Amino acid sequence: MKAASIKEIKEELKSRSPKELLDFCLRLSRFKKENKELLTYLLWEAADENSYIKGIKTEIREDFEQINTQSYYYIKKSVRKILRNIRRHIRYSKKKETEVELLLCFCLELKSMSPSFQNNVSLQNIYARQINLIKKIVEQLHEDLQFDYGNELENLVD
Repeated sequence: MKAASIKEIKEELKSRSPKELLDFCLRLSRFKKENKELLTYLLWEAADENSYIKGIKTEIREDFEQINTQSYYYIKKSVRKILRNIRRHIRYSKKKETEVELLLCFCLELKSMSPSFQNNVSLQNIYARQINLIKKIVEQLHEDLQFDYGNELENLVD
């Protein structure tokens, strides 16, 4: 079965009744965890972005505390998993400020982690990529936000 394009789906959804749309949303939420998380964000958390960011930051800190630090192999796997989760939450929000906040939190936690990520090339590369990504995003923001996030970024780079 070939999936329809977004344009075709949009046109078809316009012709459906609100009850049918509700049924479609509920069916979608049954199939994938990501669909359910996106609906949760859209229905409850999108209105208060700051509390959403705080919740994700708390989750990031908890994930970093649970990392098995016996071997850099386990550290890398865990860091990649945390980053994957962060990217998923960023996709839900679609706001550049949220993306910067979450990536800054990730880099701060990675930098403060023990043993240091500086002892492993893969972790250094992950960190460097995130710093570069933050720099690119900050350039697109308003001047005041650029200044604020620029200061935080300088603290991470030092």
